[in-house]
Amino acid sequence: MNKLLFKIHGTLALFAVVPLLVICLTGSILVFKHEIDWLLVGDKVRVDETLVGSDRLELDTLLSHVNDAAPDYEAVGWVWFLDKARSDIVYLIEKGTSDWSYLLLNQYTGDILAAPQPLDHFFTDWLLELHFNFLLHDAGLAVTSLFAAALLVLGITGLILYRGFWKRFFTLRWNSRLIFYFSDLHKMTGVIASPVLILLAFTGIWWNVTSLLHEINEHSDGKEHHVMQDRLYNDALSLDALQAAARSEIQGFEATYLTMPYEPGVNFDFYGDVPTGNFLLSQYSSMVSYDAHTGEHLSTFDIRQAGLGAKIVDSYRRLHFGDFAGLASRILWAILGLAPALLAVTGITLWAKRRSMRNRSRDKRKAKLKAVSDTDKLASPG
Repeated sequence: MNKLLFKIHGTLALFAVVPLLVICLTGSILVFKHEIDWLLVGDKVRVDETLVGSDRLELDTLLSHVNDAAPDYEAVGWVWFLDKARSDIVYLIEKGTSDWSYLLLNQYTGDILAAPQPLDHFFTDWLLELHFNFLLHDAGLAVTSLFAAALLVLGITGLILYRGFWKRFFTLRWNSRLIFYFSDLHKMTGVIASPVLILLAFTGIWWNVTSLLHEINEHSDGKEHHVMQDRLYNDALSLDALQAAARSEIQGFEATYLTMPYEPGVNFDFYGDVPTGNFLLSQYSSMVSYDAHTGEHLSTFDIRQAGLGAKIVDSYRRLHFGDFAGLASRILWAILGLAPALLAVTGITLWAKRRSMRNRSRDKRKAKLKAVSDTDKLASPG
């Protein structure tokens, strides 16, 4: 059994090493996506700190600013953050296309901090697309899911193969040959990092596969993405009134994301945070939905009243991004996300050394057999 698992582990590692390094290294960097954006384009992703504490402009007023600044686009999504110094993100679709973009908005003044731009415009946006789909869009979801599955299997087989390593967990044979030291280092790193890597792989597969299945379900009949032509909602409706109604639907509800109609049949969905005491639940855990044309209340989902399954699925966000325990967990996730780089170096070195040893052993056997054959020929009559 161990021999089979070792073969699976080694073969998968050689097959998936480069893509997994890309996924894991970009993931470690993206743990600090906002901080990197703050460093590179801080005047766009954050507002003047002196404004924090003052009241936001009303959503209707802000939407009017967006529509005036981007008349060739329609707003289809809106993110506002629990960190009040972060500028709002407004997602858009350009009229005559189905292409998504976004702008950055000062929620206190209505100023447009960054004009509409593609989803991969800034450096960390590009990294996110690389991490999520290898820049291959929908097809990339299947590719990254495949390699995430490889990471999942590598983590599980590694833990099974090296389950006894706990007995000498902190022992490295420093004075031994390089192959023994690298073997210990590979096992130690794998044992420490594998539980988190398994978690990251599983949650990544979940999101990619669900996104892919949604695309297949929506467009399996050959139907193209909706091309935005006209506004798909009744602009006489007040977003502020709908948001106030959403607050009254769920006690303690604080909206953090609004889905607006991006294709026919989509309504206004307010996602948000509620006080739960569960640090694993996300800031988008609850939702209130309203009809895009009449403003009629359609549905309410309060995570506090949901079953265990819904809470587990919602926890995938915090578990994947590692922000469930603040800065400490994010640093830990970023470090463990780099583990595959060390595992790749030690694993490939071990594979090369063992292959070299096998080749030398094979050559010695061939030389010995040849020597025996030559001796037999000399000893034979004639």
